[in-house]
Amino acid sequence: MKRTAMIVWGGWAGHDPDLCASMIREWLKAEGFEVRVETETASFLDPAIRDYSLIIPIYTMAKIEKAEAKALCDAVESGVGLAGHHGGMGDAFRDAVDYQFMCGGQWVAHPGNIIDYTVEVTKPDDPVMAGISDFEYRSEQYYMHVDPAIEVLATTTFSGEHAPWTKGVVMPVVWKKRFGAGRVFYSSLGHRAYELDVPEVRTMMTRGMLWAAR
Repeated sequence: MKRTAMIVWGGWAGHDPDLCASMIREWLKAEGFEVRVETETASFLDPAIRDYSLIIPIYTMAKIEKAEAKALCDAVESGVGLAGHHGGMGDAFRDAVDYQFMCGGQWVAHPGNIIDYTVEVTKPDDPVMAGISDFEYRSEQYYMHVDPAIEVLATTTFSGEHAPWTKGVVMPVVWKKRFGAGRVFYSSLGHRAYELDVPEVRTMMTRGMLWAAR
């Protein structure tokens, strides 16, 4: 049976949602997925989403209607996979707490904006992380409020240079979790579309989406 995915992109243009959607669409097609691409959150109201293997939101900030958020959460709870990256999933729909509960975390700050930092692999034996070592990365270092129930695959440690009170804080960067019968994967990396082509980022994202997909 062919796997199916739906990408829904929009919101703040500074995260290149259109380019990210195009890149991820091609990655999924290369893995054998049939991919539907939408640009309106109203697409979550389509009852057909409950039959998809995977949904990828790329929708930084913006608003979502309560019924739309409920339909998406219900679909994932019923077994549809959810996967995403950076603000496209982790800073989407700030007023929708049910959505945040499903995702496992919410962006709140990136002290220093674009900086150099290290991504530290915490579960090298996990299939998503296999063969990936700690790596240096230049982007926004996301400070997030996270669900303690997530399974953390990679972290970053804040130096405190840009917000002294954060010195030594170890923050999840990549995680997976369950939401009902659905699998959820998230990576905070990928502020701009070109960052998704960093080999480690692309590998984690591809594997994470495959893990999450029903």
